[in-house]
Amino acid sequence: MSELIDETTVTDGYVEFVTTGMSAKGEFHCCECGYGVIVYRTLPQCPMCGGTSWEPSAWSPFGRATHERVH
Repeated sequence: MSELIDETTVTDGYVEFVTTGMSAKGEFHCCECGYGVIVYRTLPQCPMCGGTSWEPSAWSPFGRATHERVH
């Protein structure tokens, strides 16, 4: 079975791009046009441009709260 990719998957500071059909969970943006989707199963083909590569979103609902607490 394929590995489930989530929006926090980062390797050595580089974002891992994923392709249409891969199992995924979280928010992703099309590498071609920037269209955003939230998925819980399989990444679709981009409905706006037909692109097949997706970048996990860097946004987190707790990002701002964590940043403010640190400072």
